[in-house]
Amino acid sequence: MTGAILLALGLGLNDGALARSPAQHQRPQAGEKASPKPQSPDPLQQGKQERTPFTAQETATAKPEGLPGPLRFFGDDPAAFRTVIGEAKAAHDPWLVISGGGENGAFAAGILSGWSQAGDRPAFGVITGVSTGALIAPFAFVGSEADAALKQNYTKITAADVFEFGGTNAALTDTWPLKERIEKSVTPDLLKAIAAEHAKGRRLLVATTQVETERPVVWDMGEIATLASGADGRQYGEKALKLFREIVLASTAVPGVFPPVMIDAVTEGGKRIQEMHDDGGSLAPYYLAPAATLTGAPDGGSPLPASTVYLVINNKLTPEFGLVPRTVLGVLSGTVSAAIKAQTQSALAITRAYAARTHLDLRVAEIDARFDKTSPGPFDPKYMKALFEHGEALAKAGKAFPEARIASPKGRSDIVKGAETIPLDDRTLAQR
Repeated sequence: MTGAILLALGLGLNDGALARSPAQHQRPQAGEKASPKPQSPDPLQQGKQERTPFTAQETATAKPEGLPGPLRFFGDDPAAFRTVIGEAKAAHDPWLVISGGGENGAFAAGILSGWSQAGDRPAFGVITGVSTGALIAPFAFVGSEADAALKQNYTKITAADVFEFGGTNAALTDTWPLKERIEKSVTPDLLKAIAAEHAKGRRLLVATTQVETERPVVWDMGEIATLASGADGRQYGEKALKLFREIVLASTAVPGVFPPVMIDAVTEGGKRIQEMHDDGGSLAPYYLAPAATLTGAPDGGSPLPASTVYLVINNKLTPEFGLVPRTVLGVLSGTVSAAIKAQTQSALAITRAYAARTHLDLRVAEIDARFDKTSPGPFDPKYMKALFEHGEALAKAGKAFPEARIASPKGRSDIVKGAETIPLDDRTLAQR
């Protein structure tokens, strides 16, 4: 997505359909007037004029303003990760990990819909999301009843529903349209449903990047939803709902392209500060566990409690040829696209090595050669609809996640089909 937007900017597509605001692009309902662009403060100007200086130590113990903690942890901290997962009674159930990918999130949305129709969609113990995955994860968490909302969000929008060109000093675009969409779709009722699932021992985790610390921050969204709709809802409801929406928006904030989100926090000493958060995919294309855990570092802790993880990669990982305009944004577009693919391939290699080492049944769905369409521009509705239908068809047919290969305790490679593990010996290899 980042590359597509940069390329669109480089080609001067600030006229016509992409430049129209949603108020111009969408027809208002009967009796309803289209809302004008809201006058929100520029995050960067806020930072220059109003931000109180703070230290790494202060932000490490700070809490979101007006809310009790803990609601988050640094995503590279194995001990903090173990604490949150250890408190989740359903953490032994299958996990769902949803990557970033912008408009390619239509792939994951389609898979979830097809999975529901197939009737074998698991009740995931843990769901994580970054970037576009952060937009999908809350709806995936509440179950099949939210499939229609996901389909609407990933097949009925255009670029004008997400951003407009000519943004702020903090970014090339302004995402006020996306902010409005999040406010309309992330409702008190949705948070009530998330809180109910959280109470069952399930966990919904969304990652952002805290720019000041250069570290991933993982937010316990179910805990935030509980504050919004539980017994303390009258006291914390509005602030918790606001924070939930801010986190989702921040996780999608591609650095330099979309503006960062400033999150109000209070240090242990009572100092009020503003933390800058942006794209959860800046540091990793998806979040499964701290890097130390996945690489087997001495301080990485024990393996995941789950025996099965479903990972959805909302991206194409194979190189794609295309002539690149000889402009700053054109070069950035092509290079960023290549970098994202390389980063995802590296992360996937580490995850697969971890799965082999810990005997984890890792199922990976990605946009592969079975889908050959390309998008003419960011958030093209025809492309997204086709990709949604592709993911949906794969899931309905049981072909979204290829068979997993894991290492058995004896060191051989096994192939996993559902709960059945088949050793790859000479006999089974001959049968294949």
